[in-house]
Amino acid sequence: MAIENTVAVLGPGGTGGLLAALLSRSGRRVVCLAGESTAETLRRDGITVRSAQFGDFTAAVEADTELREPVAACLVTVKHNALDAALTRVPPVVLGDALVVPLLNGVEHPAALRARYRPDRVAPAVIRVESTRIAPGVIEHGSPFTEVDLAADGVPAARLDALAATLTAAGVTGRVVGDETAALWAKMAFLVPFALLTTRYGLPLGEVRTRHRDELGTLVAETATVSLACGAPADPARALARYDAFPPGAKSSMQRDAEAGRSLELDAIGGALLRAAERNGVFVPVAARLVRELREAGR
Repeated sequence: MAIENTVAVLGPGGTGGLLAALLSRSGRRVVCLAGESTAETLRRDGITVRSAQFGDFTAAVEADTELREPVAACLVTVKHNALDAALTRVPPVVLGDALVVPLLNGVEHPAALRARYRPDRVAPAVIRVESTRIAPGVIEHGSPFTEVDLAADGVPAARLDALAATLTAAGVTGRVVGDETAALWAKMAFLVPFALLTTRYGLPLGEVRTRHRDELGTLVAETATVSLACGAPADPARALARYDAFPPGAKSSMQRDAEAGRSLELDAIGGALLRAAERNGVFVPVAARLVRELREAGR
């Protein structure tokens, strides 16, 4: 198939596996990049998705431990704390002109990717979805939505529009938004309170927003202040309304990692907020305390 029809997915976990399966089902050629055992499973069995939004289905994908040919785009869907090791699977000389589309939590990863690949091809994206890998090649998609916002400074608009159309054709709500900083901080401002509080107290969002309402409100305000200082808009009242509208049983990905005994993206989320706050002279005592307590707990 032509390069334009081929998408690589680095890290076919909860997010990457869902996108890979949807893209394959829509007719795209998908190459998943993972460790040898996972790659072997995907080559043999494909990716099975269980989803109320998309139905239950299995999609065939190709899989390898390293990118060995040009592609139109490479979706980077690993956890932030696995990024450096994962990028060795995508040699810059092979990637060439392809878009690099990180769908990671946090705000610091675009700089690292632009240092390794063509800066004008790195297109940070924000995804809103609840999707979990319950076994290699088996994805459980729980949210009634799957939305991706593409935002990048200096990336050709036609390339972004084409990728958004590709995602939309696969069933994802794909959009191109105008401001990278605003897009990344919009997710960060929502994610920090959600991740830190659900993980610190081991509670789903419904209990956090009632039993720890004051902390939630303060943390939302702190995060909004940092976001504004970084040049992104923020609306604390709207953020609180979003938490109230979420299903009460919702858990953050950080909380799920904690429950499974996996390493956490604490530095990429909480640590990044504290660094941004320090750079801009913003006082964030609740965020700092929660990050400290999670670190002291071995998280």
